[in-house]
Amino acid sequence: MDRLASMETFVRVVETGSFSGAARQLRVGQPAVSKSIAQLEDYLGVKLLTRSTRGLTPTEAGLGYLERARRALEEAAEAELAARGAGAGLKGRLRVCAAVTFARIHLIPILPRFLAQHPDLELEVVMDDRQIDLVQEGIDVALRMGKMMDSSLTARRVARCKRFVLGTPSYFDRAGTPSTPSELSQHQTIIYLREGSVWSFQRESTELAVTVQSRLRVTAAEGLRAAVLADAGVAIASEWMFSPEFRSGAVRAVLLEWSLPPLDLWAVLPTGRAATAKARAFVDFFERMFKS
Repeated sequence: MDRLASMETFVRVVETGSFSGAARQLRVGQPAVSKSIAQLEDYLGVKLLTRSTRGLTPTEAGLGYLERARRALEEAAEAELAARGAGAGLKGRLRVCAAVTFARIHLIPILPRFLAQHPDLELEVVMDDRQIDLVQEGIDVALRMGKMMDSSLTARRVARCKRFVLGTPSYFDRAGTPSTPSELSQHQTIIYLREGSVWSFQRESTELAVTVQSRLRVTAAEGLRAAVLADAGVAIASEWMFSPEFRSGAVRAVLLEWSLPPLDLWAVLPTGRAATAKARAFVDFFERMFKS
């Protein structure tokens, strides 16, 4: 019996709440997971898991073993990282999750360099605008934007950017340029449903909330980008979302004397799982490249 492999299997079963969930993450058959847990229980001489209406839950002995198993896996990862020399030669599979637009513009283009540094590493990029369950989906690192609503997650802020009211030069040539937030009521606005229809501005000590009306609402950043670039109106968006267009002049920001709340970017690790050497190496690489 491979004790470390059995420990990892046990931790995955507890985190996912089922043998099938652990099997999906480990990419093995469910019988292999069941056999591994049975062998581990036989080896330890105690029952680690019990079935309930909520699925598989750890026994009292299982809870005690769980925390120690997690620490053992973390220390094993640390030992591997040290032996390889600050993360060189990482192996295995790493699953990274990010919003579709952000991944397309900022993440995917830098991945060849990361893979070149670690030729034995396999990388899966899950591109999804939803806040998916990291444990259930087997995600090692998620790149998320906005406020961290779940304080139990392990998160590290890697960057912050400005948000603007923006549109295309063609739209502003046709509709005029707003000089105050209140003038937005005279413009076609595109609402990104994650932002909402109340836009909050600040200038020095003055705060102003404007409720905008819109005939066009979108649920994904790609839709917002497409609508803005089709001259459909003005929108609130982060500098990251339109980085290429800001550089080319295809879009421009207005109301620059007013500020909007900034947007934070976080590297998030699943709850209760020790950060692997691969995950730490990726976060360090991404932060370094993204800020360069």
